[in-house]
Amino acid sequence: MKNIIDKIKRGFQSMDPLFWVMIAILVVERLLAGNVNIFDAFIDKLLILPGIIIGVTLHEAGHAYSSYWLGDPTPKAQGRLSLSPFAHMDPLGFIFLLIAGFGWGKPVEINPYYYKNKRRDELIVSLAGVTVNLIIAVVFALITRGLVNLYGYSNEKNFIYYIALITTYVVFINLVLMVFNLIPCPPLDGWGIVTQIFNLRKYDWWYQVYRRGYLILMVLIIFNITDRILTPIVNWLYQLLLL
Repeated sequence: MKNIIDKIKRGFQSMDPLFWVMIAILVVERLLAGNVNIFDAFIDKLLILPGIIIGVTLHEAGHAYSSYWLGDPTPKAQGRLSLSPFAHMDPLGFIFLLIAGFGWGKPVEINPYYYKNKRRDELIVSLAGVTVNLIIAVVFALITRGLVNLYGYSNEKNFIYYIALITTYVVFINLVLMVFNLIPCPPLDGWGIVTQIFNLRKYDWWYQVYRRGYLILMVLIIFNITDRILTPIVNWLYQLLLL
């Protein structure tokens, strides 16, 4: 428990104070927007928990394993070659993900100087996390369809109903993680992808944007710009997989 508290304290200390002001605004905004029964909200959190843990854990593991397979020993040295949630979940990011709908995993540190082809391999590592989320969404969509084919649609709240609900949430959450991380704003994977495709590091403005990435992203979230991007794409993919 003490280790978790220490990690949370370090998380608070490592970020720009303005970032935490924006996080506080976001939390208050989300809490004020909620108007649901507390018990129902608690049950919903329990049902989405497997999707969050699976999605964030395997997303970060995808980065770690891909970088290691491309010759970088850093993820292994830091204990990131693991499928354990404890290796990849950031306690603070996990808490905010539950209460505010926005959070983060523990970023995987890489050393591109070990790569044979730096731009190509950095692109592969950037794509690895979102690719894993897509695979998870497809696999759990197939599981959900299998449950429906076997047991049919039912509103009766039995064991199968809740299992199907959990697998549906896993699909939805992983689609959200995939599309959200593809937004080309640092520190998201989309920024790394467009950086390598268009070789953006050669421009001076790249470093300015990179340093202010967290603040830019928080502004996009607070003003619901990310929701406007996410909602139509996620809904289309969700219907494609499940409906």
